Amino acid sequence: MRTVKRKTLILDIFTVFITTIIFGTPLYFLLVNTFKDKKEARMLSIAWPETLQIVQNYKEAFSAQNYMIIRSFWNSTCITFFSVVGLIIVCSMAGYVIQRRNDKLSSTVNAFILAGLMVPPSILPTIWVLQGIGVYKSILGLVLVEIALSIPFTTMLYRSYMGSIPKELEEAALIDGCNVFGLFIRIIFPVLKPVTSTVVILSAVNIFNDFTNPLYFLPGNKNATIQMTLYNFMGKFSNEYNVLFANIVIITVPMLVLFIIFNKKIIDGMVAGSVKG
Repeated sequence: MRTVKRKTLILDIFTVFITTIIFGTPLYFLLVNTFKDKKEARMLSIAWPETLQIVQNYKEAFSAQNYMIIRSFWNSTCITFFSVVGLIIVCSMAGYVIQRRNDKLSSTVNAFILAGLMVPPSILPTIWVLQGIGVYKSILGLVLVEIALSIPFTTMLYRSYMGSIPKELEEAALIDGCNVFGLFIRIIFPVLKPVTSTVVILSAVNIFNDFTNPLYFLPGNKNATIQMTLYNFMGKFSNEYNVLFANIVIITVPMLVLFIIFNKKIIDGMVAGSVKG
């Protein structure tokens, strides 16, 4: 028994070591090059810098292009917040209705949602629609796009979790005189907290780090999102890797910390709906 435990411990240590090397080396390379001056950073090595230039690099990354990175943080935060709120409202209700109703309309809606997971989005028709309703090149337009693209997966998460909630809760609330809307707000939605936490974290990370949609649907420097700053930096600082890597660290750290802190909630919310109540 001890031999088996010892082998298991050795295997775990070896796995952790290999994982640390695989994922830690690129992170170390990125960080150490933000400490170097322009000349040393061009060598793209993992060697420790001869002279530290940490404050200057990050200060230049922040102040570049009239403090674009600060504007982009604000834009990305607004887009992420309103997109996540919209997703929670729409998809929680949709998942509830689809799970509880067993008619042809519900099946048809479910089929359309599943199709949304398979059919890729089209850029030009989407731009045409946004222009038609007057929200192209606006934060509102991008928020609508982000919500629309995330609805299929998020609705399936809520629908799966709804299957673990006993119907007796709803029946008891209806007997006590609660209407349908009150039933959802007061009884059902609070029970959805685990999957809602998962939706918040996954959606926030994906939307905050989104590059393609802002590139197509929110062009312009004044509308720059956090990932677009990297795109702009590639042109201006193509030979100044120290500043470029500093920008990458600035835009990566917030979501990385959020993901590390709440990764257990992500797993719990993803698997909770697989257990039927």
